[in-house]
Amino acid sequence: MTKITRIPRLLYSYLATEMLAPFFASFVIMNCVFFLIKLIPFLNIVLELEINFSDFLRLFCYLFPNIFLYSIPMAAMMGVIISFTRLSADAEILAFKASGISLYQMVPPVLLISFFIALITGYFSVSLIPKAEVAMKQLMFQVAKEKIDKGIKEQQFTEALGDLVVYVDSIDKKSGDWENVWVSDMRGQVNPIITMAQSGSMTAYIDQMLVHIVLKNGSLHRPDGKRSQIISFDSYTINMPLQTPTVFDGEDVTEMSSGSMTMAQLQESATLLGRDTKYGKKRLIHYHKRLTLPVGCFILSLLGMPLGLLAGPGRKAVGIPLGLGFFIFYYILFTLGKSLADDTQMPIVIAMWLPNIIFFLIALYFIRQSSRELSVIPDTIKTKISKLLLKISSPFIKTFKKIFPGTKKQPSPPADLTEFAPRPTVPEKITLKQERPNYLTEGTVHGNVNSHIFHLQGCDSYYCKACTIEFQDITLAERSGFKPCPFCKTLIEELAEKNT
Repeated sequence: MTKITRIPRLLYSYLATEMLAPFFASFVIMNCVFFLIKLIPFLNIVLELEINFSDFLRLFCYLFPNIFLYSIPMAAMMGVIISFTRLSADAEILAFKASGISLYQMVPPVLLISFFIALITGYFSVSLIPKAEVAMKQLMFQVAKEKIDKGIKEQQFTEALGDLVVYVDSIDKKSGDWENVWVSDMRGQVNPIITMAQSGSMTAYIDQMLVHIVLKNGSLHRPDGKRSQIISFDSYTINMPLQTPTVFDGEDVTEMSSGSMTMAQLQESATLLGRDTKYGKKRLIHYHKRLTLPVGCFILSLLGMPLGLLAGPGRKAVGIPLGLGFFIFYYILFTLGKSLADDTQMPIVIAMWLPNIIFFLIALYFIRQSSRELSVIPDTIKTKISKLLLKISSPFIKTFKKIFPGTKKQPSPPADLTEFAPRPTVPEKITLKQERPNYLTEGTVHGNVNSHIFHLQGCDSYYCKACTIEFQDITLAERSGFKPCPFCKTLIEELAEKNT
């Protein structure tokens, strides 16, 4: 008979609840931060165009999907890190393992939550953001047009159109048509082109993002010395440039951009412009950007699990700052990939997807190390990093001590190294203990049989679960091929310096 494995629903629902609660909290906090960052440049447009409160809310609703594209991945990663940090700090992970639940059995709810959040991010990236940008551009364009339309008043010279100066004798309140119109056009001219017409109107074409002034039954006067011209017309159209502040975040909201195109339109535009041309590449880069960021959200969420497991009873929650560091590093690589795809001959697919590949391999390696209860970051790398940081910071520390000298203390007697010194009188033998670290003798050197790292008394890892072997002294541990952890190595070096 085939054995049916039951899904541990209680475990999965518990872990999912633990992850979703900090996710929503992080999501709200990060969106508030992004909201304040976007609010400052946005207020210039709002105040200049005199946007009412309802349009203001609509504009921010159109703006939020673009913010979610960056806040959701960060909130998802922080949610997983915070949840597993709490579980590790409260020894619940240890209780799960003692009950026979391995780390791999805790991965499915993380995969499910990460995949669900990545789908939401993908929906925002592929579908909702282009629609929101189109709607925002149309609303901003309409508001700008209304601002100009309201600025044109009867029997007044209107200079709100930049190089166009308009004078209207009367305006029909119902239709908005003009009567007895005078227009001075200085665009690219030394002397203004004067246009006079019996009637006129202002028309906005929202779909084409164009505004025209249509004049009827008039004449155009072009003063140019001997070549001056007078042209009569029945209908004359002037393309009107918008001079109101419609540039937001470095982009003119009245123009069609890559962010406003659908996925199919991006591909068609890249083909028409040429996939190897500069503008064709920009379309393809934006196309892959919409796909890589949701996948990156999934990978960053997986990476949050081993980072959260770095915490434990009596240990610092280093996973949160490390998570922020990895998040920043991911977007640095993402920006670098965009630059390589745009400025070099590297294939766009490789340049845009390389950060996801790198972080996916990092996430798999970290999960593997955590499942084996090994250090996520190898001790050799930790030692090199600590030495590098010490080398960089030592000149500043010496300068600081010279500027702010402390009170001189009486010289203390040399430290007693008998606790760590070799003991020739003791037989050089290694005593194996039972698997539980609680049975190790206090005061001896404890070794991790998996990583071949030993710890001294006072180290946080002195009673680690994998420490199932002990040595009488440091010499025996080193002869057996074991090396000290970075903390214990620093402790040994400091005691040796004090003793000399």
